Amino acid sequence: MNIYQNILVCVTKQKTCERLIKAASQRMAKGGNLHVLHVAKNSWNILDNARESEALEYLFKISKFYDAEMTMLRDDNISKTIADFAIKNNVDLIVLGASLKNVEESKYFRQLRALLKQTNTEIEIIPPE
Repeated sequence: MNIYQNILVCVTKQKTCERLIKAASQRMAKGGNLHVLHVAKNSWNILDNARESEALEYLFKISKFYDAEMTMLRDDNISKTIADFAIKNNVDLIVLGASLKNVEESKYFRQLRALLKQTNTEIEIIPPE
């Protein structure tokens, strides 16, 4: 297993994303930085949905437990926002959760790979448990 200095974990509004934060923390170098990022589209109203806001608050607490900084951003271009955040924070590894579709067919995975092709940033997909 490779060790990384700056890791970015991309989370959705689901409590099960805790597994992504935990997995990323195990790949972090001593003294490294762990970032947790949730990007919401401008049209999404997460604060009026009690279950979703509760899940994000839970992930915020989990992030603190792992000494990670959690950031929430709004933008309609989720992949570009993630890539921009990764570049700005010198991220070595981006951790994503596997979707129900084939990982290679994941829209965000393909878009991120293309946006980050000029960097040394790796992308790792964590399968469901």
